[in-house]
Amino acid sequence: MSSKKPPVINKFGVISSSHYEKLLKWNGQSSSKSRSNKSKPLFSVTKGFILKFNCTQDLGEKEHLKEQIRKIILRCKRRLGLKTLGSGKHVYIPIGWIEATYLAQCKGDIQEEALNMLYASLDHASFDYDQLPALFFVAESVLYRLCCDAFLTTYLYSVEMKLAKIAYLVFLRLFIFFLHGHLGGFKVHLLRLQPYLHALSLSEDTYYKYPNIFSNVTFILKASEVIYERVLLSESTFNPNGRTEGFDNVYSGMKGGYEVNHLLWHCVAAWSCVQNNSPKLNNVLEHLNFHKTQLQKKCWLDSALALLVLGEAAKLNMACLKTLMDLVRDFISSIMSAQNQEEGYKGNDFSWAWNIVYTYVTIIAEICLYAATSRLRKTVFLGFCGCKSSHKNILAIDIKSEDEPILKEASILGLLKYFSSKISENCNQLIWTGYYGLVYNLVRMSWELQGDEEQDGLRNIIWQTLQKTKHCEKDERIHIATKIAQAELNDSTDPFISYSTKVPPNVEEAALSKYIGWRIANALSKLFFPSIDAHALPLKKPSIKRVQMKYPKKKENPMKKRVLRFTVREHPSKSELPMLPNPDLFTRMDEELARIVDHHWQEELKIRQKEDAICEAEELKQKELKEKNHFREIMKKREEKLHKQTKPYELPPRTEIISLENKTRPRETEAHMPEVHCKKNTDVITY
Repeated sequence: MSSKKPPVINKFGVISSSHYEKLLKWNGQSSSKSRSNKSKPLFSVTKGFILKFNCTQDLGEKEHLKEQIRKIILRCKRRLGLKTLGSGKHVYIPIGWIEATYLAQCKGDIQEEALNMLYASLDHASFDYDQLPALFFVAESVLYRLCCDAFLTTYLYSVEMKLAKIAYLVFLRLFIFFLHGHLGGFKVHLLRLQPYLHALSLSEDTYYKYPNIFSNVTFILKASEVIYERVLLSESTFNPNGRTEGFDNVYSGMKGGYEVNHLLWHCVAAWSCVQNNSPKLNNVLEHLNFHKTQLQKKCWLDSALALLVLGEAAKLNMACLKTLMDLVRDFISSIMSAQNQEEGYKGNDFSWAWNIVYTYVTIIAEICLYAATSRLRKTVFLGFCGCKSSHKNILAIDIKSEDEPILKEASILGLLKYFSSKISENCNQLIWTGYYGLVYNLVRMSWELQGDEEQDGLRNIIWQTLQKTKHCEKDERIHIATKIAQAELNDSTDPFISYSTKVPPNVEEAALSKYIGWRIANALSKLFFPSIDAHALPLKKPSIKRVQMKYPKKKENPMKKRVLRFTVREHPSKSELPMLPNPDLFTRMDEELARIVDHHWQEELKIRQKEDAICEAEELKQKELKEKNHFREIMKKREEKLHKQTKPYELPPRTEIISLENKTRPRETEAHMPEVHCKKNTDVITY
C-alpha cells in the first residue's frame, strides 16, 4: 500500500448502508424495536435521516434538517456532560457516545463537531463497566471508517487524523478494562473487531511518514494483541494449535492475571503519593530509578502507561518531573549508544523505541500546558539548566553542530537541540520521529494558547522556537509536521504569521488530551492498591531489593533467585467510583478560599461560644441576686409581722427556747419563811 500525500482539510461521507444496519442491529436498535417504542425513542438519528441530510440538494430542507441536528447535538452534549466533565444526573455517557457516532456520519460541520464531542468525552469520562458495550460500538465504527474509507483515499484527511485519535482513546480505555478483568464476557465483540485490526496492521507503509497517526495505530495493534492473547487465545476453540508464538513472554505469565512490570507499579505508587501528600514519595522515586532499565525492554506497552502515569504526577510535583526527565534522558542515551557501538546494526532491532520517545514528547507537551504551577511549565520547556541561564542562551539552538551532541536534559528545548543536530536522511527512526513530534506538538501548543493573555510569555517563546526551526531546518519530514498540525487544527493559515488573531478555542476542541492520564492513573491506583491505605504504600519488598543491589556483599547476584512479581488479578468490582479531574487554578483558589472562610468561621464560633458562656453566667448571677433580694423582702415582712428573725423552716436558738419555756411554765408556790430577829445580833438571816 503506497504512502499518502500531505493532508488536506476534507470530510468523509456516510458509512455504507449495510454496515450501518449491522451496527444498529448489534446495538439493539433495529427497526422493529424502534417502531414498537415510538412514544419514547432512544435515538433520534436514524439511517434514513443521515442519508437524507447527506443527499438532499434543497437548501431550505438542508437548513431545516441542520436545525434539527443542532438540537440533537445540544442534547448529546448534555448527555456527555462536556461542561461538567462527565458528571451529573443528566449525564448518560454510553448513549451519548452512540449518538455522537451516529452524528459523525453527517457531512460538513456536523461531522466535525460530533467527532470533537466524542474525542472530548473519551478524554474526560470516568471508567464505568456499563460503558463497555458502547465502547465496542465506537471501536467497530471508527475502525470501519479507517479501514474501509480512509485507506481508499490518496490524501491524508483531517477527519482521518481525528478518527485515529479517537480509536487510540477507545483502545486505551479497553486496555484499562482488560487490566481490571472486565473483558471476559465480551469475546464476541472482540471477534467482531478482528478483521478491522488485521486490515489496520497493513497500514505501516501508509502512515509511516506521519508518526502522530502511526503511534496511535501501533498502540491499538499492541493493546489488541495483548488483549486477544489473554482473553481469546487461551481458549482451545479459538486457537486449535495451542500456540502463542509471536507474543512476548511477559504477557503469558501467571494464569488468570496480567503480569505488570515494576516500572509501571512504581509510577502508580508515585502518583498515589503525590495525590495523598505522602512522605514516602522520595523512597518510591528511588525505587523507580532502580527499575529504569525496564524502559528498554521490548514490551513497551507497560512502559508507555508508566510514562503516562508519571507524567500526571509531574504536573503536580517537581521531584516527579525530574525523575521523568532523567528516566527518558537515560533511555535515549542508552539506545543511541547501543546502536552506535553495535556492529552490523539493523534498524529493526530497536524499532519499538520510537514509540516511547513519541509518547514522552506528547506527555511533556501536556505538562507544559496543563501543569499546576508556572515553575513546572517553565522547567519542562527550558530544563533545569535552562531556567538558570539567560533567555538569549536558551534560544541559541545550534541546528548543526560539529561536536558530538550530548543529551543533557530531556526538556523540550534540550530534545529539540539534540534531535536537530543528529537528523539526516539515513538517521534512526527514533531521531526523526522525536524531532517530528516536538515540532508537531509545538504547533498544537501555540494554537492551544491563543487568546490566553496569562500565557503570552510561553506562547512567544514557542513561536520564536518554531520560527527558528522553520528557517534552519531543511528536512522535509519536519516541515510536514507543521502541515499535519495545521490540518488537524482546521487552520490552513501559516502558524508563523497568524498569531495576531486571538480566537479562543472551544471547550470540546482542545489540541491535547487533558484528563485521560489522570483517569488512567486513578483507575490503576485503585486496581493495584484496592485495600491498602494510600498513605502507607507497600514499599518494603522493593526497598530490600534496592539495598541488596546497591550495596552487594558478594560479587554474585543473589537477586536472580528472588524475582518480585506484581500481578493484576481479576478484580471483583464491576464499576469504578466516579473520578474527579485535575483541579485548575480557579478550583484551587476556590478551595483555598473555602478553607480560609472555614477557618475564620471556626474562630468566630469559638468567640460566640465564649460570649454565650459569659452571658449565661451573668444571667445566672442576676437570677441568684434576684432570688436573694426576694428572700430578704420575705424575711423583712416576717420580722415585722411576727417579730421573729428566723426563717420559716428554722428552729430558734437554744437560749430562746429556754426563755420561751420559762415564760410559758406555770408558777410554783414558794415556802414562806418568817424572819428571825436576834437581839444580840442585828444581822438579818434569811433562809
